[in-house]
Amino acid sequence: MDFFANHILSVVLFTPLVGAILLLFIPREAEMAHKIAGNIFGVLGFLVSIPLVRWWKPGPDPFSFQENVAWIPTIGARYHLGIDGISLLLVMLTTFLGMIAILSSWSAIHQRTKEYYILLLLLQTGMIGVFVSLDFFLFYVFWEVMLVPMYFLIGVWGSDRRLYAAIKFFLYTLAGSVVMLLGILALYFYAPVEPGATRTFDVPTLLKGAQTFSDPLKVWLFWAFFFAFAIKVPMFPFHTWLPDAHTEAPTAGSVILAGVLLKMGTYGFIRFSLPLLPADGPMRSRIIQVVIVLSLIGIVYGALVCLMQKDMKRLIAYSSVSHLGFCTLGIFALTPNGLAGSVLQQINHGISTGALFLIVGVLYERRHTRLISEFGGLATPMPNFAAVYLIISLSSLGMPLLNGFIGEFTILQGAFQVSKAWAAWGTLGVILGAAYLLWLYQRVMFGPVTQPANEHLPDLNLREMATLIPLIFLAFWIGIYPKPFFALIDKPVESIVRQVNPNFYQMERAKLPPAEVPAAMAETK
Repeated sequence: MDFFANHILSVVLFTPLVGAILLLFIPREAEMAHKIAGNIFGVLGFLVSIPLVRWWKPGPDPFSFQENVAWIPTIGARYHLGIDGISLLLVMLTTFLGMIAILSSWSAIHQRTKEYYILLLLLQTGMIGVFVSLDFFLFYVFWEVMLVPMYFLIGVWGSDRRLYAAIKFFLYTLAGSVVMLLGILALYFYAPVEPGATRTFDVPTLLKGAQTFSDPLKVWLFWAFFFAFAIKVPMFPFHTWLPDAHTEAPTAGSVILAGVLLKMGTYGFIRFSLPLLPADGPMRSRIIQVVIVLSLIGIVYGALVCLMQKDMKRLIAYSSVSHLGFCTLGIFALTPNGLAGSVLQQINHGISTGALFLIVGVLYERRHTRLISEFGGLATPMPNFAAVYLIISLSSLGMPLLNGFIGEFTILQGAFQVSKAWAAWGTLGVILGAAYLLWLYQRVMFGPVTQPANEHLPDLNLREMATLIPLIFLAFWIGIYPKPFFALIDKPVESIVRQVNPNFYQMERAKLPPAEVPAAMAETK
């Protein structure tokens, strides 16, 4: 038990990998055994991560559950793991959606099932590794490891244009990764080193050393990391790989891609890009303006393109461009509300958009088409499906009492504190989001049944309900009582804002009535 407690992050990290290794020894013909083993380790991967929440206690150190041992001493790389409240939420999202995605594949995959479940479990390990790594070398290894399983999941089990989509995804991500590698090496070689000490890839050490860099060097480093993370998010105009990858990927691949992989980009912005911002001045202002403008364009452009789509999956893919634009808007507003709302909205997007891809997967398994024109009036033969789909759509568009509202409202509140124009353009994205999601629902679910093939479609079965009901539960929980989630991220968010935008708290104190200033100063200390 002590070993489990002291190495909980390693256990969470490598449980899916153990499952992938064990699957290697199951005969290729035993399709049912592949499915059972894959689902067992999907559930087990989530169960072993639950103690992270139970044992979580914020302490004086910003990172908890740390493991730090020498790995490659000659270059200073270490096996250094640790999480704060932000990465804790993302790890839990990864293990939870991984379990759901594996379960959703039960009746969808019938060819090469052994390789399919092995790749899903390897992907799980790579994604968790990105969120728990506190060593740049280790982080980069997991960042690249994650790329290979997703490439094969799209290229082998995808739809008609799967090879084109897989290669496009691979090349885009690899291009960003190479530039990020140059940024990591620059940090490694330019960071100050004590006499007689060896260089290190330790993330807190290098980011602290980067504070001594000149502003021009910080700018180059910022853009090196920005390029990799902007492609992964993806931000406009780096988004063109996403609709193809989403549309061609199998359902589980789309759920993981939207629910977790895109968050690796926003996590990178928070963990690595923000500390590399130059000090207050024209360089910093220009960077913030560029990123905010790209975020706002992504919000509005992504929503407008959704209104033009004929393929359900492609529509939901473009909605991710719009929703992730809110997340980057919140991050680079550099306010506590904006940053906290962004982290929560990343979780919300994983829940809501992951559920939307599961919905499309249910229809695709029954009709083998994703064209909106092929559906209509489905509420008649599939009433339970209609109810679940409605709740998820309302969650995604930001209906009060559901999770999307809390995230978007907090982000817009944080943006409004900096610029009313930013909040106004963001609000336009909310309106357009409601338009395309409700219009899609109306075309698919309401009216007469237009296609004879749709008249007797079976409603949701128990397995499909088991994948969707937990997501609906989370949507209501966050929408009604988000306090536990904000409590996890309050301390790291405050720490980041004090580091990258210390003037914010001074300006906020200046707005207080004179009698309240001493109390605010005491809280700051």
